[in-house]
Amino acid sequence: MSESAQALAARLEKRFGETLVETRVHVGQVTVKVAAEHLRSVCLALRDEEEFAFRQLIDVCGVDYLDYGRADWETSEKATSEGFSRGVERREDRQETIDTGRYVVVYHLLSHENNQRLRVKSEAPGDPPCVDSVVDIWSSADWFERETFDLFGILFDAHPDLRRILTDYGFIGHPFRKDFPLIGEVEVRYDPEKRRVVYEPVSIAPRTLVPKVIRHDERYAGEESNDA
Repeated sequence: MSESAQALAARLEKRFGETLVETRVHVGQVTVKVAAEHLRSVCLALRDEEEFAFRQLIDVCGVDYLDYGRADWETSEKATSEGFSRGVERREDRQETIDTGRYVVVYHLLSHENNQRLRVKSEAPGDPPCVDSVVDIWSSADWFERETFDLFGILFDAHPDLRRILTDYGFIGHPFRKDFPLIGEVEVRYDPEKRRVVYEPVSIAPRTLVPKVIRHDERYAGEESNDA
């Protein structure tokens, strides 16, 4: 872990104290988790205080933790327990492995003055999930928040123009949610008689996927010997 990252984490904990739910340094990247009610005050301080000077917002994205960390199959050494999870019948005996709500918003910040990066996470509570907008703090958040709303259905309170930005005007649902079907809900085609694009129920047959099998044969003999 880099010393600068550790120093930044220490300054953040000293400045914000219990306002930070969690502080983590991993492979030189500092991540802090902030409660939704403190998000704006922390973001303002991170931008305006010279000690931090995070003037630029690089990205805003959403995360859906539905079924995160849960295995989908009874497995052995020959098959993995994760991946391709939408094409199989789910088990009922799986356990959560993280302590968070379903939706989280992630902000990636950059300080040119201090040559540092910071990841800020905030849980989006409620139904529908909602956090405060930071458009008036970083103007680049405008389209990023619209994208997160479009794909995850997370609302941003006080956003000046929260509309879909990637999907069509009549699109139903939010395609990056984990419970959204991979084949979608509808498909479109051009109707020559109506002379326009029409929506119809999806006609693609769902394909059942199986766990990836990891074979221990001579192709991996060299890797196993090196690990040993």
